[in-house]
Amino acid sequence: MRGRSLRLRLMAGGVIAILIALTVAGAGLTVLFERHVSRTIADSLDVHLKQLLAGIDVDPQGRLIVARPPADPRFADALSGLYWQISDDRGQLLRSRSLWDVTLPLPTDTLSPGDEHQHEIQGPAHTRVLVAERLVSLTVGDRRVPVRVAVAADLAQVSMATAAFAKDLMVALGLLGLVLTIAAVVQVVLGLRPLDALRRGVADIRSGRIRHLPVAVPAEVSPLVEEVNALLDEQEREIERSRGRAADLAHGLKTPLAALSADAGRLRDQGHDAIARDIESVGETMRRHVDRELARARVRGAARRKADLSTPLLPLVRSLIDTLQRTPAGARVIFDAEIPEDMLVPIDRTDLAEVLGNLLDNAARHATACVRISAELGPAGVSIGIEDDGQGIAAAERSKVVERGIRLDEREEGAGLGLAIVQDVLDAYGWRLTLAASETLGGLNAVIAPADTADA
Repeated sequence: MRGRSLRLRLMAGGVIAILIALTVAGAGLTVLFERHVSRTIADSLDVHLKQLLAGIDVDPQGRLIVARPPADPRFADALSGLYWQISDDRGQLLRSRSLWDVTLPLPTDTLSPGDEHQHEIQGPAHTRVLVAERLVSLTVGDRRVPVRVAVAADLAQVSMATAAFAKDLMVALGLLGLVLTIAAVVQVVLGLRPLDALRRGVADIRSGRIRHLPVAVPAEVSPLVEEVNALLDEQEREIERSRGRAADLAHGLKTPLAALSADAGRLRDQGHDAIARDIESVGETMRRHVDRELARARVRGAARRKADLSTPLLPLVRSLIDTLQRTPAGARVIFDAEIPEDMLVPIDRTDLAEVLGNLLDNAARHATACVRISAELGPAGVSIGIEDDGQGIAAAERSKVVERGIRLDEREEGAGLGLAIVQDVLDAYGWRLTLAASETLGGLNAVIAPADTADA
C-alpha cells in the first residue's frame, strides 16, 4: 500500500526535482565562478603587463633594462606562480626572479605592435600558465627594435579557488536543499489536507455520524464532493425504494399466510393434525423469513442516521417485558431489569425492539425461573446483557446459533432465524452479539455492544 501513496509519490518527486535542480545549479555556478576567476586573472595580467611596459628602458650600451619592475612581490619569489619575461630580436632575455632558471616557451605567432595575445602554455614545474604578451618597438641607437613582453600566471590558483568555492557551495546548496525539501513536504501535506478531510468525511458517512460530505472545500475538490453527495442522495432514494418494495412484498405475503394459517386450523378441526402441523410449520418459516427481510430493509435506511438516533432503554425494555409476560413462556419466569433510568442507546427504537425482543423471547423460552436484563456505560458506549438460568449453550455450539436457520433444539417450533435477524440489525449499526455463560444465573448470557467493546 505504501508504494501507492500519493503523498509519498509527490514528496519523492519533489525531492528528486530539488536534487536535479541543485545539481544543475551547483555545476553551473561552479563553471561561472571558474570563468570569473579566469577573467579576473586575465585582467590582472593586463594590469601587470602595463606596469611592466611602463618600466622598460634601454641603457647607454643599448641593453634592455627594467627601470621600474611591477610592484607585486610574487615576481621576486621563486616559482610563486606569477612571472614576467622580456625578449628582443637581438637575443636579449630578461626574466623575473620567480622564473628562476626557466624560460617561458612563448608560441611563435606573429604579433603586430600594440597587439596583446593571451595563451595557455606549459610553465615552470610542468604547470599550466596563462600568458599575456604584447609586442612593442623601442629605439636603440639609430634603429627600432621589436621587444616582446610577456606576463604569466599559474592557472593552478584557478583550480584551487574553484575547488574551494565548490566546497563552500556544496554546504550552502545542502542547506538550501534541506530547506526546500521541508518546504516541499509542508506543501504536499497542506495540498493533500482536503483529501484527508474528504477521507474522514467518507468515514463519518459510513459510521452514520453525517449524511453528506462538507461542501466547504477547495475549488479543485468541490466537483468530487458534489458528485459523492449526489451519489449518496441517489443511494438514499434507491434504499427507500427498496424498503418500499420489501414492505409491499411483505404485506402482500401476510394475507396469503393468514389464509394458510386459517386453512391449517380447519384441517386440524377435521382431524388432519399432521397435515395442519406441516402447513403451520411452512407458514411460520415463511413468516420468519419475511420478518428478517423486513428488518434488513429497515435497518439499511435507519443505520445511516446514527448521529440522530437515541432510544431510552428502560421504557423499551419494560414494554417488551409486558408483552412477553402475556405469552406462555414469559408468564412462568421473573424478569429483573437492572437498567439506569437515563440510559440511552444510539439505535432506532424499532430496530432495538427487534433485537431485544428476540433475545428476551429466547431467554424466556429457555429459562427455568429468571431472566435478568442489565446495562452499563463503558468507554466505547453502552453494553446490554440478557441472562437466563437455563441450561445454556456449550461453548463449541454458540457460534452456530446465529447462522441462518440453525437451531440446537429441534423440538421447538420456529425457523431458527431469531438470532440471525439480531445479528443483521447489529451489523448495520456496527454492533456485535456475544454469547457466553452467565456467571450469576448459570445459563446463557447474550451481550450486545459496539463492535470495539465486543472485541475488547
